[in-house]
Amino acid sequence: MIDVRLISQLQATTVARWHEEDIENPYEGFLKLVCRQHEFNYRLWHEEDIARSRDVNDAQLAQVKRNIDKLNQQRNDMIEQLDEYLIRQLMAVGVELVPGARLNSETPGSVIDRLSILSLRTHHMREQAERSDAEQSHRDKASSRLETIAQQHEDLSTSLSELLEDALAGRKRLRVYRQLKM
Repeated sequence: MIDVRLISQLQATTVARWHEEDIENPYEGFLKLVCRQHEFNYRLWHEEDIARSRDVNDAQLAQVKRNIDKLNQQRNDMIEQLDEYLIRQLMAVGVELVPGARLNSETPGSVIDRLSILSLRTHHMREQAERSDAEQSHRDKASSRLETIAQQHEDLSTSLSELLEDALAGRKRLRVYRQLKM
């Protein structure tokens, strides 16, 4: 159905590329949605960096906070679109739920979102691990954290693959969870 390795590859590749050139989304189908959702996380990451900066005045900070709110809503909307797409695909191939099929506590879209964030963490932590202007202790700490992030990414990727396999076999049912705000 969906190859989780392709999702991870897309996220890692685009994070690196977007730090060097303009954001673009050359993908089709489901991966196009994955890339769009990932773009919102990328933009959020960098807006949050601005919010933490001591070099912004109150008016700039207020605008950044508004930007963060808007990006967060767009990110959540894309998580819902990912889940809607997967549910449509399961219906299109005629997946029938087995009796007692369980609902997972986290949707595939939410897991893809978490993988996106891990790809951003990996990129930025690697930058810290490779800094020539930082002390060795800083680089060592960053390298250790990179190992932890890699393990988390592997675990999460495996969990997503298993969830998608179970959904395709009808052993798990999927539902879109709406982020309803007033």
